[in-house]
Amino acid sequence: MRKSTVVLALTLTAIVLALSTVVAQNKQPFIGLITKTESNPFFVKMKEGASKEAAKLGAKFISAAGKTDGDNAGQVAAIENMVAAGVNTILITPSDAKAIIPAIKKAQAAGVQVIALDSPTDPEDAVDALFATNNYKAGELIGEYAAAVMKGKKPVIATLDLFPGHPVGAQRHNGFLRGFGLKSLEADSNELAKPAEVVCMADTYGDLAKGQTAMENCLQKNPNINLVYTINEPAAAGAYQAQT
Repeated sequence: MRKSTVVLALTLTAIVLALSTVVAQNKQPFIGLITKTESNPFFVKMKEGASKEAAKLGAKFISAAGKTDGDNAGQVAAIENMVAAGVNTILITPSDAKAIIPAIKKAQAAGVQVIALDSPTDPEDAVDALFATNNYKAGELIGEYAAAVMKGKKPVIATLDLFPGHPVGAQRHNGFLRGFGLKSLEADSNELAKPAEVVCMADTYGDLAKGQTAMENCLQKNPNINLVYTINEPAAAGAYQAQT
């Protein structure tokens, strides 16, 4: 099952949880969804699914997003606007796991339930609930697949990552290396492992254009790269364009 399908299912489950809490309090359900960006197809589908489910269940629904992956200020503003609008629950995919915490605490103090989707906060228990995939395990599966495709060929790896310090980016990256059979870090680390087989690492913020630029730079650094790991589909599309 694709990650987009899994997280969409988790999003719908989170909406049902939010509605059950509000209905139990005899309040009109009003749910807000805050994603990292509005350009990433993954978050576009998440918004579409959440909007349809909310309408199906008779809840009011609003959404917002950061301008880019990593735009914490944009997400903080979205939380403040939603609290002012009177939402009962906020579903959020945090861009900055730590920096978003004060805004979440203010929302909770105002009586708003906050549920994290896809990306955990740091600490994870800062929110009322978390619905997400196991990103380290997902990375391991990607690494195992890559190792099978390479069939024992010596890897010369480029990693097109998210951005420094984000738990999802670190867990995917380190899980990938572990799954491939290379030296890596554990799932609780937010640092990126760099074994000798990794000849180039670059941050893409999950963006297609940044992924293309990063891949072009990596190929200039080492034209012998024969394996590319990317944080998501847009970064992968950019890496592909850099080679065509």
